[in-house]
Amino acid sequence: MIIDVHAHYDDEAFATDLEDVMARLKEENIIAISSSSSVESSKENMEISKKYDNIYITVGIHPHEAKDAPKDFEDVLFELARFEKNVAIGEIGLDYHYDFSPRDVQRDVFIRQIEVAKALNLPIVVHSREAHKDTLDILLENAVGKIPVLIHCYSGSVEMSRILRKHGIYISVGGVVTFQNAKKLIEVVKEYPIELLMLETDSPYLTPHPHRGKRNDSTYLKYVIQKIAQIKEVFEDVVIEKTTQNAKNFFGIK
Repeated sequence: MIIDVHAHYDDEAFATDLEDVMARLKEENIIAISSSSSVESSKENMEISKKYDNIYITVGIHPHEAKDAPKDFEDVLFELARFEKNVAIGEIGLDYHYDFSPRDVQRDVFIRQIEVAKALNLPIVVHSREAHKDTLDILLENAVGKIPVLIHCYSGSVEMSRILRKHGIYISVGGVVTFQNAKKLIEVVKEYPIELLMLETDSPYLTPHPHRGKRNDSTYLKYVIQKIAQIKEVFEDVVIEKTTQNAKNFFGIK
């Protein structure tokens, strides 16, 4: 079994052939967690997971969507998060690259969603782009030591990763690690304890080499596994076994 801890199967890129994609995942014994970006996205993912037994979900509001969050979004998330196949609050966090939502709004919605996760004793899946210091400050003050934390598609520095691992924060690694310009991420993966690593695709985005530019899906995890095994100088089976166990423990998947 392989677990893709971060994909977006509610994305319109899968609108015409989702059933075929799901069949391929099933054939390759892959479980995927479809991460939500809004209340509507969360509801769409719920419907997908009802149809496919190898799909779990997270519910949450992405920083891009923070400005449009309903006033009562905590109450809405409380209800959505109780869905039996929901395994975390996410993806939540900060994105200072695009700034589609004002930064103060991003921070407020991020912190309030952490509070929802704490109240429900759920882990959080965090998006952090060009906002690593503010993200870390919020996590240390509000989440670390209280609930499990995963930063998906880690893009920060080696130095920042050393702080994260000291606090037991998980990171997930996807197709970017196979890119030619991934020197910084390769250094992070080399140092980061495999006990705190998970696998992701961020499908339909960030397709690994040699399929970069095409639509991504969870079956392409094999290229990420190959690269991590090469970086850490271990067998691919070790990467699969360790990251799968990490994901099971983190998300409570049996």
